Amino acid sequence: MRKYVIMGVQGSGKGTQSKLLAGDLDLVHISVGDIFRWHVKTHTKLGAQVRRLVAAGELVGDDLVEDVVRDRLQLHDWNFGFVIDGFPRNRRQAEFFLESYDIDGVIHLDLPDDEVRRRVLARRLCSRCGMDYNLIAHRPEAEGRCDVCGGELVTREDDAPDALARRLRDYHSKIDPVIELFRRKEYVMTIDARADKVTVQQTIRARFNLPPYDPAWTGEPAQLPG
Repeated sequence: MRKYVIMGVQGSGKGTQSKLLAGDLDLVHISVGDIFRWHVKTHTKLGAQVRRLVAAGELVGDDLVEDVVRDRLQLHDWNFGFVIDGFPRNRRQAEFFLESYDIDGVIHLDLPDDEVRRRVLARRLCSRCGMDYNLIAHRPEAEGRCDVCGGELVTREDDAPDALARRLRDYHSKIDPVIELFRRKEYVMTIDARADKVTVQQTIRARFNLPPYDPAWTGEPAQLPG
């Protein structure tokens, strides 16, 4: 069984790298962000609360995050292990996690703030079907329109420059100490996240002595149910 935590600032590719890692290794990808987005999309009470926080450029409260992660891990559907992103968010959560679960390592995707801004401010979302685009790496065929449904592409509420600046400050104040805690326990492998996604994935696997990634693999990784 393999159990990993993946950490990195917004735009560093945590979701992409988690899915590539989980896919052919039969790991479950647990994304705290995906869980909260599901609540927003289905208009739950928690979703409404998350939407207000995101629109204000704030992070979801620590207690809510910890409860969501605990409930998700209690499903015990991760027979071969998991890769979790979006958690832990502070030192207390990191200590809880280390006490509750043994892990094989922490993947730290290192990305400079100026590159974060370049990537995040280029993101677009289809207002109709929710398809993700990035004007750097995944431009639509028709400018401003979704290739799938023709819907208008809009900027995410939480991708405004001011909101991003607040999140970066909050990230460094809370997450940098968590990475240091993990590093003192010799769990952390820091990976340069500026390279293309396949190179980053191959680097992760090499550092953790995992089988090389096959770019031709077309299976689907284990996903969050529902």
